[in-house]
Amino acid sequence: MKKQNILILILLLAFQFTACNTEKKDDKKVTETTKKSTAAFVLSEAKNSVEWTAYKTTEKVPVKGKFKKVEVTKAGEGSTVKEAIHNAEFSIPISSIFTSDTSRDYKIRKFFFGVMDNTKLLSGKLVIENDSLGYANITMNGITDKLPFSYAINGKEFSMSTKMDVLNWNAKSSIDSLNAVCRELHKGLDGISKTWSEVAINISSTFK
Repeated sequence: MKKQNILILILLLAFQFTACNTEKKDDKKVTETTKKSTAAFVLSEAKNSVEWTAYKTTEKVPVKGKFKKVEVTKAGEGSTVKEAIHNAEFSIPISSIFTSDTSRDYKIRKFFFGVMDNTKLLSGKLVIENDSLGYANITMNGITDKLPFSYAINGKEFSMSTKMDVLNWNAKSSIDSLNAVCRELHKGLDGISKTWSEVAINISSTFK
């Protein structure tokens, strides 16, 4: 009887010890997850804006839009704005596209990006070359290509601009697909329906 009582006591102590260890591990995990960066400039905590302008008709009528969500996937921290931008990697979900026209948003997602290979996300890496120029390695349609940009830093704000030709990412079939579904909407005064492959991009990040 005494042996049974001792055995039960040992089992209870072992269970309590295991439970305590689990709680400590869980607490440690929570602490690590909620730990904030001590860097002066953190890109993931900045107010990031990605705006673009596409063009339709022979007259090159602008169509403006933006991506409402940007995720910093690697790096993006530093003691200066330039340092935080340099080598930062990011991804942009296609689902976050916004043009103030839900019908247009749907068509761009389905008939432009939807025709591409493995393009639920746009991803890239930013590289700063000097005090005014840099480039982004953009991955889209299964292709990674270099996109040069110019930039400026004003206080805590970083802003960059560039022009992207989507044909460099083998997106002619996407252009044709979108133009086919928007044929009437993309007709100009000359009666020709045209969707341009050129897209102007403006990105800004305002740090805290």
